[in-house]
Amino acid sequence: MAKQPMLKFVTVDRDMPEKRDAGIRAHDFNEIYSEFAAAKAEEQASRCSQCGVPYCQSHCPLHNNIPDWLQLTATNRLEEAYAISQATNTFPEICGRICPQDRLCEGNCVIEQSGHGTVTIGAVEKYITDTAWEKGWVKPVRPEIEREESVGIIGAGPGGLAAADMLRQAGIQVTVYDRYDRAGGLMTYGIPSFKLEKDIVMRRIDQLEQGGVEFVLNCNVGEDLSFDAIRGKHDAVLIATGVYKTRELSGENAGAEGIVRAIDYLTASNKVSFGDYVEEFATGELNAAGKKVVVIGGGDTAMDCVRTAIRQGAESVKCLYRRDRANMPGSQREVANAEEEGVEFVWLSAPVGFTTGVIEPEGAGAASGIVRGATVQRMRLGAPDTSGRQSPEVIDGSDYTEDADLVIKALGFEPEDLPKLWNTEGLDVTRWGTVRAEFGSGRTSLDGVYAVGDIVRGASLVVWAIRDGRDCAAAILEDLQTADAIAAE
Repeated sequence: MAKQPMLKFVTVDRDMPEKRDAGIRAHDFNEIYSEFAAAKAEEQASRCSQCGVPYCQSHCPLHNNIPDWLQLTATNRLEEAYAISQATNTFPEICGRICPQDRLCEGNCVIEQSGHGTVTIGAVEKYITDTAWEKGWVKPVRPEIEREESVGIIGAGPGGLAAADMLRQAGIQVTVYDRYDRAGGLMTYGIPSFKLEKDIVMRRIDQLEQGGVEFVLNCNVGEDLSFDAIRGKHDAVLIATGVYKTRELSGENAGAEGIVRAIDYLTASNKVSFGDYVEEFATGELNAAGKKVVVIGGGDTAMDCVRTAIRQGAESVKCLYRRDRANMPGSQREVANAEEEGVEFVWLSAPVGFTTGVIEPEGAGAASGIVRGATVQRMRLGAPDTSGRQSPEVIDGSDYTEDADLVIKALGFEPEDLPKLWNTEGLDVTRWGTVRAEFGSGRTSLDGVYAVGDIVRGASLVVWAIRDGRDCAAAILEDLQTADAIAAE
């Protein structure tokens, strides 16, 4: 009888890839986890219980066939495992690195609930696709038939790129427009290299270009090219811009010099990682080196900022969050990584204003309004709000000052006013400013215009943007097919 390759969770403990020493990794932007060796990947995949109802799959936004590719990995059938993984996920090697598995697939693993420790799904997913690239199994898109229809995609982030991939597979002509000089959106300029090394993103962009996707970069829609011009050029248009407008701070001196947006700070750091010259980084405005840094916020963007500041050589890094650790929205795994690297978390605290100072620039006279500290209120958790989370309440008389030379706002993102920005009538938005789109298809109030990702959902996860892009591509193909059938009658 053949040896059972699975269900080894009783005898084999959970084991993650080796994490580099915090004292070493805190000084570079390389990824913090080493690769699984083949034997280790097989061993960890073999822990899967192959349960009848795979909660890991149902709690994955892409509904990845996780038990199937775990079994294939456990039996050293990696090329088949990659094919199964790629069938539902456009970028499995990216999701394997940056998805909050502790909140999604791994957090709902059946054997985790029984006390045996979850299967290391994310690490195995990363291993499968990295191996596929190494072995040459990942190929450019080569559609069997080229079609005349064209689709314009505004935004080269995960949602737009996932849709571009699916549409090119069907032979559609695809042009992607983006405001930045490199494609990838937040995967390129928002997420630091220690979580997602940039060559990982760039090789996917190159794969899409080799497959026939055209990229028009440094293109601000509404300024360099009108939305109406894009609509006139293509049979369908997909809006996948993401959300980039930063929620603002209030309080005294909230506009002081040295208080910066998280997106500006992270973009500058990532550009420098590419070897670009960034003036604001060179002058120190967006560089944490030698500074006392305070990051405000508790999400994944805040975690990216604090860990970036450590690597830039900050004197100290503190993260202020108005709730406690158990109620923060960011990944607990990321919090643990940040603490290992020297970040201090100040729970149940919120800034109400800022103190400023004066510096003497060389030959320029005195300059005032430079942030020197954050006035912080202590909080406690009170009654739950409408979502069930406990609402923070101010503790009277608890104010104190937290020294700061650089304050980074990581309070989340809001949508830009696209109808106004693009001078477009008839594009319906919600009361939150997101584009109103049909669930599943992404169809908007404008004929032939679709929308996906954060510009519809609000700030969310890369994996949800990929799901939206793939679903919308299917809807676009269906609508183009219907239009062709009507035209042929």
